[in-house]
Amino acid sequence: MTMTISAVILAGGQARRMGGVDKGLQLLNQKPLFMHIYQRLKPQVEDIAINANRNQAIYAESGLPVFNDELEDFQGPLSGILTALKRASTDFVLFVPCDCPFLPKNLLAKLKSAVDFSQVSIAYAHDGERDHPTFCLVSKKVAPELARYLAQGERKMLFFMRQQHAVAVDFSEDKAAFQNINTLDDLQKQSDRTV
Repeated sequence: MTMTISAVILAGGQARRMGGVDKGLQLLNQKPLFMHIYQRLKPQVEDIAINANRNQAIYAESGLPVFNDELEDFQGPLSGILTALKRASTDFVLFVPCDCPFLPKNLLAKLKSAVDFSQVSIAYAHDGERDHPTFCLVSKKVAPELARYLAQGERKMLFFMRQQHAVAVDFSEDKAAFQNINTLDDLQKQSDRTV
C-alpha cells in the first residue's frame, strides 16, 4: 500500500527574536521566506499548506491553503502540527519551519525512507550535531497522543517524538541546509546567498 503524504509549512510562531514581525513574510531576495520554502518543497510533495496564526489573507494570496492552530495563544510548533494532522487527508504529513530557505532537496525522500525502514510514526532531521525536530514526517495516527500531550501542558517537541519512538535521520552531508533565519540581521546576511 502506498503511503500518501502532504506537507505543511509552519509559520504560526510569534518570531520574538525578530521583534514580533511575521517571520514567514519577511523578504529574502525580494521574496517572502515562506515562498522560498514552498519552492524547495514543491518538487518533493504536491499537496502543500501553510499553518499561520496571523496575516492569513496575505499567505492565502499564494494560492496555498492556510489554516491556524486550533489551540489559542501561540502554543508552539506542536500546536500547528496537531491541527495539521487532524485536518490531513493523507497518511503522513511532512512539516518544515518557515525560516529555513535552504532546506534539503531530498528531505522527504530521506525521512520517508527512515519511516519505511524503521516502521515508526515519526522521523525527523539531524545535522550531525543538532536535532531539527521541526523538519519531520509524522503519521496522522499520532494525533490523539499529541492532543493528550498538549492537554497536559507539555510543549517539548523532542520529548514527545521520543515517546513515539521517533527516529533521527542523518543529514550531516547537508548541514548548511538547516541554517535558519531568526533575526532581521540573519536575513540581511543570507540575502547574498543563492537560494
